[in-house]
Amino acid sequence: MATPASRSERVYHQDYIARIRYANPLPPPPNGPKLLDIPNTGLTSGQYTSASFASRMAREQPINIEADAELGMPIDLVGMPGIFDGDESSIQAPAQPPPMDPRDRALLRPLSSLGKPTAITSGVSFLRRTEYISSEQGRSRFESTTSSGLVRSTGHAKPKRKLLDESQDDPMNILRSVLKGFDLANPEEAYTGGDDASGNVRRAVITQAEREAWNKPKHPTKKKLTMVESYPVLPDLDAYPDSGGYIVTKFATNPMAESDTYDTRLDVGLLRPLPLAPDYVENLNAQSAAHGADPSKPAPGPPHHDYEYFLPLSEADVGNIQRKFDVDDPQRDDPNLYASTMKHNQEPCFNFKRVRAYETVSATASSLFEEVAVVLHDPKDSGKRLQKAAYYYPIMQKSQIRPRRTTKLTFGLSQSQRQEEEADRIDYLNVTVGEPSPDESRARSNARASYDVEFEVET
Repeated sequence: MATPASRSERVYHQDYIARIRYANPLPPPPNGPKLLDIPNTGLTSGQYTSASFASRMAREQPINIEADAELGMPIDLVGMPGIFDGDESSIQAPAQPPPMDPRDRALLRPLSSLGKPTAITSGVSFLRRTEYISSEQGRSRFESTTSSGLVRSTGHAKPKRKLLDESQDDPMNILRSVLKGFDLANPEEAYTGGDDASGNVRRAVITQAEREAWNKPKHPTKKKLTMVESYPVLPDLDAYPDSGGYIVTKFATNPMAESDTYDTRLDVGLLRPLPLAPDYVENLNAQSAAHGADPSKPAPGPPHHDYEYFLPLSEADVGNIQRKFDVDDPQRDDPNLYASTMKHNQEPCFNFKRVRAYETVSATASSLFEEVAVVLHDPKDSGKRLQKAAYYYPIMQKSQIRPRRTTKLTFGLSQSQRQEEEADRIDYLNVTVGEPSPDESRARSNARASYDVEFEVET
């Protein structure tokens, strides 16, 4: 028979938890209750338990509030510009909200992010852990109370030496990490020195794991996938317009009649902007001047144009129109690509027919390179002008347009002005494709110089 000392038993450690309750009685009120002498019928009427008893008392007792005719909120409409002319824009919310102060962003945090952070622990859902919830993700087991553990838990341990660039949110650490990515992609141009007065910044250290990840990229979650092809991300500076970016326009409804086939004329459609009304332009200039004098006032935003939409007469002209805009096509200057000629000078052209007029529903401006359009280019499949890369093009504005209603008064145009505009409208366009003028080339050069520091502006 084995003795208890020789019997092999597993020892379980369990902490003792004691609940201690403290009495915290409230002190008596310093003064006695204040009784109000309210005349009523008393308890003999038997009405004190009904709702009408309290309602009658509330009507008979005067309200101890001095309220004036404006209820403490005087509204003076004299100082509101244009309020007596029917313009209520000064008392309405602005179409473009004012810029938010960075210090106020913390006030817009969701309610779920407020309070102490809690650790999401995995385990049995119906068991409650008998310890306080900690924000440390690494602490997932019980530990016995020892002298070393007590020192660690109370925070009296010897502080460790702070490492360089420990905070990932440090701007200098972010800059070093970004430059490290460029050095990893272009090792022949990597900077190996330290910080100096000329602006060179020391790069973060490239680990061996990062080099292997760059040489043999893998999908972060789907390990079985292999990379078939890669494209460097580059700007196509020669294609940037004089405005510095492109405008993305979305139709609220289908611009063509319903059909089972796609109309390829939509790929080369033209939007002709109509002149803005003088009153609307004057209002935009006033808002822009007010915003320039006081940046706290909302910016006017992009103008809301009306457009006329034109399409080619035939789908057979779509291919030739696209060839005229293809800079890699050696025959793009061939006059035989045009489908028609002008009547007054017999010059070749493309004929476009007006479809309908559109009005802008919404227009939002984007900051520089906040949104871009990316195009994958391979010289084997298209022209040789550019190398193989994924080229990005900045989007400066996004607009949504819808068919314009003739009865709606927008942007200062009256019904008679709209009818006069309809009488003078253009039904057909004769379009020719040519090189930009000197003024247009100069404007594009100035726009490119703001992106490319090595580009020389044309004079």
